[in-house]
Amino acid sequence: MDALRGLGRWLPGLALLRGPRDGGLRRDAVAGVVLAALLVPQGMAYAELAGMPPVTGLYATAVPLAVYFLLGPSRILILGPDSAVSPLVAAAIIPLAAGGDMAMRVELAGLLALLVGAIMLAGGLARFGFVTELLSMPVRLGYLAGIAVTVIVAQLPKLFGFSVDAESFIPGVRDFVTGLDETNATALAIGLGSLAVIVGLRLVAPKVPGVFLAVALATAAVAALGLADDVPVVGSVPSGLPAFGVPDVSLDDFKALIPAAVGIAFVAFTDTSVLSRSYAGRLNQEVDQNQELAVLGVANLATGFFQGFPISSSSSRTAVAEDIGARSQLAGVTGALVLSVLLIAGTGLVHDLPVSTLAAVVIVAVLSLIDVGAARRLYSRRRSEFALAMVAFSGVAVLGVLWGIGIAIGLSLLNFIRRAWRPHDAVLGRVDNLKGYHDIGRYPEARRIPGLVLYRFDAPLFFANVDHFRERVRALARSGDVAWIVVAAEPITDIDVTAGEALGALHDELEAAGIELAFAELKDPVRDWLRRYGVDDAIGGNRFFPTIGVAVAAYLRETGVDWFDWEDRPEQPGAQR
Repeated sequence: MDALRGLGRWLPGLALLRGPRDGGLRRDAVAGVVLAALLVPQGMAYAELAGMPPVTGLYATAVPLAVYFLLGPSRILILGPDSAVSPLVAAAIIPLAAGGDMAMRVELAGLLALLVGAIMLAGGLARFGFVTELLSMPVRLGYLAGIAVTVIVAQLPKLFGFSVDAESFIPGVRDFVTGLDETNATALAIGLGSLAVIVGLRLVAPKVPGVFLAVALATAAVAALGLADDVPVVGSVPSGLPAFGVPDVSLDDFKALIPAAVGIAFVAFTDTSVLSRSYAGRLNQEVDQNQELAVLGVANLATGFFQGFPISSSSSRTAVAEDIGARSQLAGVTGALVLSVLLIAGTGLVHDLPVSTLAAVVIVAVLSLIDVGAARRLYSRRRSEFALAMVAFSGVAVLGVLWGIGIAIGLSLLNFIRRAWRPHDAVLGRVDNLKGYHDIGRYPEARRIPGLVLYRFDAPLFFANVDHFRERVRALARSGDVAWIVVAAEPITDIDVTAGEALGALHDELEAAGIELAFAELKDPVRDWLRRYGVDDAIGGNRFFPTIGVAVAAYLRETGVDWFDWEDRPEQPGAQR
């Protein structure tokens, strides 16, 4: 039994096949066949978006689906090329492939997938799944919108039937505008018609596979009307399954791809983690995010060895799989098998697929990355967070996708440090008929105990904010006839070595001025650090109190200050005891 449970944890696909046969497996198989109709055009479109030959999008779809079937912890999650990751791939490999050498791009993309996979696998084994929490929602909102507009600008020339060299936003806008006189009216009509079919069906009949229908109709129209020589088409696609191989690139290219691999790994797993947790909750399933990270790494490694490029999870294709009845990874592996059959016997079916239709598929896909509703809510709720989103958006649009991702990650970390660097703090007082001690800034009627300062600091104490903390305490010590300063330390979850040294110096300074420094509600693990730093002994064990109330009572007892608390009076109507 233990062996079977271990099999189910590490090889859930095999455990699924060993499980009971019922209608569920048949339903998943049928769902997989239907899903393949979407996987083909989207895979090819995302390959174009990544600057790769269209067929590699099929490789990068089939291989990770097969791997995830065997190893994937999520019951329903579709891996493959992604609208957020593919632009990052293009930004990384195109500058390194001189003269648009497609063979070189395939080698570079394969190595990039291997690097991304290795980073993810190492992160999963080291249990670094938590790192995705470092990317805040506003920053993620901004960089995804930046990716979307950059991609749309890059796809517009293809929609209009011509090509440009620019890959970034500003040069792309310039080249598109200057190249409008090269517009191919037939290609544009096909592209706009494809857009109308996809968007229209999403609005009026969302269960109809609009992408597949648009691709099928456009391809049939080009073939029937003999337009293959008049509009750009996909053309001949190599038949056969992808060959195993180790990417052949130089050491310089290897080094150049490492920063991009780190950014792609971060973005891919962030999206996958969010999607995995969402569906796990909906299906009442527990998913280990470290295992998810490691398996996504293995899927990228496999894709890199089989002529693919970095992949992630897909929210749109996962939603489609769920909608058509998929309940296990059997749907995904069935889709992979259908793609394999197509690669072996049916690549001629996509010869006449117009490039403008692929551009329409990509444009519709990346539009989902622009969340206008969330941006409006952010603007109305917290302008500073909205500003962060706009900076991330501008970073992607102006400096390029890879630099923009770096800026987005940096902004998330800096925003966290900023809040901990200058956190909220408060002087506390007593409000009649309201239990506890409260911020006198929010309760002007609060009464302060003569000679006693109750000071709350709402963050861990560490090297970046301890000087701010010390200056605030010094200012309070100078604010009047102060005998004690009690730090309400419940929000302080850590004190590093630098802060410990500063607290020792602050205690000595206050002691020389005749002021006692004390702590209330300090957590035991944090006090353990103070013991190691020697600060606990310097302050004295009798100056650490379990609650603010106990600290106040000790102060009144030792100083003899005359203080009458409202709780000492007869109970008042409506008082919160």
